[in-house]
Amino acid sequence: MRFDCPLKTEEELLEFQLKGLRWTVDHAYRGSDHYRRKFDEKGIRPEDIKGLEDLKKLPFTTSKDLQDGYPFPLRSVPFHDIVRIHASSGTTGKRKVLCYTAKDVDDWANMFARCYEYAGCTPEDRIQIAVGYGVWTAGWGFQNGCERFGAMSIPIGPGNMDMQCQFLVDFETTVICCTASMGLLLAEEIERRGLKGKIPLKKMIFGSERSSDAMRRRISELSGIPLDELYDIPGLTELYGPGTGLDCKYHRGIHYWADYYILEILDPETLEPVKPGEVGEMVVTTLRKEASPLIRYRTRDLTRLITERCPCGSIMPMHDRIMGRSDDMFIFRGVNIYPSHIDEILSKTKGVGSEYQIILERKEDGKDYMVVRVEKREDVPEGEDKNIEMAIEKEIKRQLLVTPTVEVLHYGSLPRSERKTKRVFDNRE
Repeated sequence: MRFDCPLKTEEELLEFQLKGLRWTVDHAYRGSDHYRRKFDEKGIRPEDIKGLEDLKKLPFTTSKDLQDGYPFPLRSVPFHDIVRIHASSGTTGKRKVLCYTAKDVDDWANMFARCYEYAGCTPEDRIQIAVGYGVWTAGWGFQNGCERFGAMSIPIGPGNMDMQCQFLVDFETTVICCTASMGLLLAEEIERRGLKGKIPLKKMIFGSERSSDAMRRRISELSGIPLDELYDIPGLTELYGPGTGLDCKYHRGIHYWADYYILEILDPETLEPVKPGEVGEMVVTTLRKEASPLIRYRTRDLTRLITERCPCGSIMPMHDRIMGRSDDMFIFRGVNIYPSHIDEILSKTKGVGSEYQIILERKEDGKDYMVVRVEKREDVPEGEDKNIEMAIEKEIKRQLLVTPTVEVLHYGSLPRSERKTKRVFDNRE
């Protein structure tokens, strides 16, 4: 493949990572007041990094460091070398702003082009990019990667279902890039308008949010796209943006580009490595990033490393799909719960659709109550509602040791979004 890593063995990859780590530490120490101060506080000098095992000596970087350093946090090059900035899409507090040199932009395009290759795309594809453009990284990432890859890009942005469907027909789109929520919206429109099987759309690439198994199955059923042609692409503004990995056609896990960054999976409480295969927080250290390098950056995203080799033969290691964020966890009656826990239970319950909400309330008796509102599939008769409710309640109690109230709703009752869908509503004081 044109954009795949040229390294042939895992040993070569480890040697490359050490070289990149040593360069990054030296570059950040020389170019960034922030990093130099943090290194000096720990008594660390660049020459102390002699092996990959020395990574653990380095201080962590957090989102607070980016907010405190606003508007140009972690900057490690002169301003005249910066060609672009991107920022997080959050709406509260100071945005996380990252700078890019021309080489950073070039590297990002190559990484993203690799994603399209791993998804089985070809330069003959027509790729409809239905994610947001602007100061955030989504649209730019998909766009630059598509152009570097050499396929036709259709930069439509999110929303506007009439135009989306018109473009699918008129431009004969073969691949669409969007959030999973947008993918469900579009799949419902494809089915409603009778386009299923009449357009050449054959792949979807999802970014920005976790997609449940139930949602993926529903998107496949409605759109006619085979389930194994739905791909997940992780992305983080701080780490270039989307395009830092992708699951290949075997869907055994997300191949991440270990020739561009080192991934640690750490216990979010102890900050020590978890055992192989256990869930922990993703902590990333870049190997080539010039303008805003990351050193042990705590992403707050939760996943696990997959230790088996992929049948595709790539030496790129794999992590699981993002299971949520460490700061998404909520405490209900003394139990730590991640939305992904409930997501997984619902995905395995017969008759359940893809959309759900978790509502937390504190009533006058001082106790907390949880309501799980879930859509049933279109083909489920009314008489099955009670059985579905009981099955979900029983499984949540068995796995999470708490008892919710479950409400089964008609298909299409819950709101859809072309961006990320809000799932948890914590109304407790």
